[in-house]
Amino acid sequence: MTGGPAAVRIRAAPVGLLLVAAAAWVWMVTRWGGMPAMPGTMGLGLGAFLAVWTLMMTAMMLPATAPVAALYARTITVHRAPRMAVFTVAYLLVWAAAGLPAYALAVGLGRAARLPPAAGTAVAAAVFAVSGVYQLTPLKDRCLARCRSPIGLMLRYASYPRASRDLRAGAHHGAFCLGCCWSLMVLLAAFGVMNLWAMVVLAAVITAEKLAPAGRLVARAVGIASIALAVAVFWVPALAPGLTGGGTAGM
Repeated sequence: MTGGPAAVRIRAAPVGLLLVAAAAWVWMVTRWGGMPAMPGTMGLGLGAFLAVWTLMMTAMMLPATAPVAALYARTITVHRAPRMAVFTVAYLLVWAAAGLPAYALAVGLGRAARLPPAAGTAVAAAVFAVSGVYQLTPLKDRCLARCRSPIGLMLRYASYPRASRDLRAGAHHGAFCLGCCWSLMVLLAAFGVMNLWAMVVLAAVITAEKLAPAGRLVARAVGIASIALAVAVFWVPALAPGLTGGGTAGM
């Protein structure tokens, strides 16, 4: 018979992450589910925006991170639960910090949405194009490869000093995830930061990129689709409700 208490605790690591992600999704749906897509920061100040942003990243990113967390948990022999909590918090702090430029971008794009419709459409096309081009770059491939094949990262993390290992490992992996997925998060500016349909689709894309056998092809297909949207939005401005006032509802 295989397994035992240690195996159960290792399996509990990704389960815990999934439960946290599920709680974040429940909060997002119950709090924001009936709202239409809105441009900019939705009237939120910096503190409130960062709180909502961090919850969004918790919901969208943790499911795709659970396998890496399970692998990291195998390297921990004592105090697994608190150490995995440190790893997860450090990971999320990276995404929380990314909320600062996201807020600045949302403020700028919110102002762009108040410009004449043609200007908002042009900005939306630029957002789609930037996201799509990055999806096809070697840097995207490199970051995605680290997320898809993290064995090398585990060896690196084992070399960290014990006192700071979990904090540094979580932050390091979070940085690679940010490098991998920031271009997808930028799309929320075009679709509407709190557009829950867009969040669900992007979370599925992120999970497929990282975990599906054809994840790299998914990344490239999304890049090509984003570039296509950069062209199509001139004919169908409603494709970017967060910048053109398309009025797409949330979930």
